[in-house]
Amino acid sequence: MIDISQTVAPRSDQLNADDLIVGPRTIRVTRVSKMSEPDQPIAIYFEGDGGKPYKPGKSMRRVMLRIWGADGSAYAGRRMTLFRDDGVQFGGVAVGGIRISHMSGISSAVTMALTATKARRVPYTVKPLAEERLPAPSQPSTDADDRPTEQRQQPSARDRLYAAAREAAGKGNAALSAFRDGLDPRANEALAPILSELDRAASYADAADDDFPGSTSITDERSAR
Repeated sequence: MIDISQTVAPRSDQLNADDLIVGPRTIRVTRVSKMSEPDQPIAIYFEGDGGKPYKPGKSMRRVMLRIWGADGSAYAGRRMTLFRDDGVQFGGVAVGGIRISHMSGISSAVTMALTATKARRVPYTVKPLAEERLPAPSQPSTDADDRPTEQRQQPSARDRLYAAAREAAGKGNAALSAFRDGLDPRANEALAPILSELDRAASYADAADDDFPGSTSITDERSAR
């Protein structure tokens, strides 16, 4: 096989929509950095990025805020699937852009309202990204705590609690309150480090939960690259 996809890769300092012509790509975040560019204030570095981080536009930053929360430093290790959306507009012209279709840390689809024009918002849905299946070793390796490696690589109880709390917050304050009411006092106390993040996400979700208008293309900033 002669792979010609690399021969058409755009020259750039960031991941471009044209990099995804061949199909969607699932990435694992390694770090999030602030940038000096006002239109693209953050860069998301990921495994195998080749020095070309993903610089999401405002719409996709809102998606990440809704689902993963406001603390970008906590994104490391999380995964999402990116795809090219030919309907993304820039300056009123459909030029194509990068969108997020799936994200880790949620157990069900999350729908939110994103701005299409100054006077119109449209529903946008992100689906849960299935957990990676680790290859089972022929003989489980162990370390000092004598637990098999595959057991240590499973999400901890705290990680599962945080993921469920973030998912509830993404549905608004009522859903977050109902979720917390169902927890025992010890679990509620364990949420203390991310309470401010959950409150912000829930407030944002309530603000975004207007009636959804008819579907149209989403206009975004420089993510159309």
